[in-house]
Amino acid sequence: MAGEEVPSLKALLCSVLRPNPPPLFGGQLFELYRLQTELLRRRREREMMERDRRRRQYLRRRRAFLLSSIAAILSLITSTNRPVWVRNRTAGQNFWATAESFDDDQWKAQFRVSRATFDYLVELIGPAIKRRRTNYRVPIEPRRRLAITLWWFARSGEYRSIADMFGVGIATVCIIVRQVTVAIVERLYRRFVSLPSGQRLDDTIRGFRQRRYPQCAGAIGGTHIPIAPPRDNPEHYLNRRGWHSVILQAVVDHDVRFTDVYAGWPGSTSSATVLSSSDLYLKAEDRPDVRRVFQKSLLSDGVEIPLHLIGDASFPLKPWLMKGYGEPHQLSPEQRRFTFALASARSVVDAAFTRLKGRWRCLLKKSDIDVSMMPRVVAACCVLHNVCQQRGDGFLPEWSFETDPSGNYLVQPETEEYEGDAYCTAEVIRHAITYDLLAVLQS
Repeated sequence: MAGEEVPSLKALLCSVLRPNPPPLFGGQLFELYRLQTELLRRRREREMMERDRRRRQYLRRRRAFLLSSIAAILSLITSTNRPVWVRNRTAGQNFWATAESFDDDQWKAQFRVSRATFDYLVELIGPAIKRRRTNYRVPIEPRRRLAITLWWFARSGEYRSIADMFGVGIATVCIIVRQVTVAIVERLYRRFVSLPSGQRLDDTIRGFRQRRYPQCAGAIGGTHIPIAPPRDNPEHYLNRRGWHSVILQAVVDHDVRFTDVYAGWPGSTSSATVLSSSDLYLKAEDRPDVRRVFQKSLLSDGVEIPLHLIGDASFPLKPWLMKGYGEPHQLSPEQRRFTFALASARSVVDAAFTRLKGRWRCLLKKSDIDVSMMPRVVAACCVLHNVCQQRGDGFLPEWSFETDPSGNYLVQPETEEYEGDAYCTAEVIRHAITYDLLAVLQS
């Protein structure tokens, strides 16, 4: 309408301003005035409508703000019981109600850590697993959240039985285990799991030297963790023993503590493939800026012997990764002595895996947790193992699954020997250590 009126207005102006105006000049002037008045009226109506719309919008926002403020104030000064939404469990209905009265031995038998270590863990991750109080229910306290997770790690029991023991819902147990696992990994992994450096590295070298093996920065090994058959590509997770698993590759120091953890590869994968995809391999091979862990070297008959890891026959021979000789019936006395010394020093890996799985038996059984979550579960258990080792929280003999009379645990696959080794610098280093072992130990 406005677009049609503007041209007519222009036409009237032109007709009025001509040198010889027509006789109807007065009528046209009146029409011009009427059109201008109509335009102003419509513009005024649009402004009023826009002002009214903004006012209604402001009132809606102010009402929403007032209602939210009132709700927040009421949530702070009132408490509402909702028996339809929350099942009311009294303190006497669950195991957790009596757990606080346990003595130290009972506590450790149930939760696999001493009470002092438990309190220490609560102090470290308590802020991360604490939940805010709401108007609907009182949140589960951090101590009970950690206790539920440790109980599941130690036994991998059914969620229903754990829910009854700790007075929570079944779904709540599942959520808590995941949340606490993530908190342990994110808050504590870098603090308690790291390759040695500085004084720790010197202590590690000295510790392996006391085990009669020189220039060792750690022992590397792998183990299979049972899982339920995954939904996607389950055949990839079948190991050589015929059961589904994910692989844990770990480096262990002389004090049976994990210094590097890499978990999650399917059970059908070889140790060499897992190693080549790990960050450890990148640190040793492809990133010179972080090779400092392996930089301290010794000279033996003109051969530089760097710091290195020690592994079994499933790993490749590298200048930073030594392993024993194969075909024992064809070895010289020096080669047999070297292989025996390396295997003896590397026994810390087997000891670490035995303590890890014996304390946290969720790593011995097929659990119903999703395979994508298993690497974090494994990493969290390794962190807890290191915390216990560091604090002197000892491993009880009755936890060892190797002496369990039931014997209902899966047998690990046999070691698959790596056959891709060729004569290289690593072979020269191994030869120098082999035939000058005593001199290297004394240097």
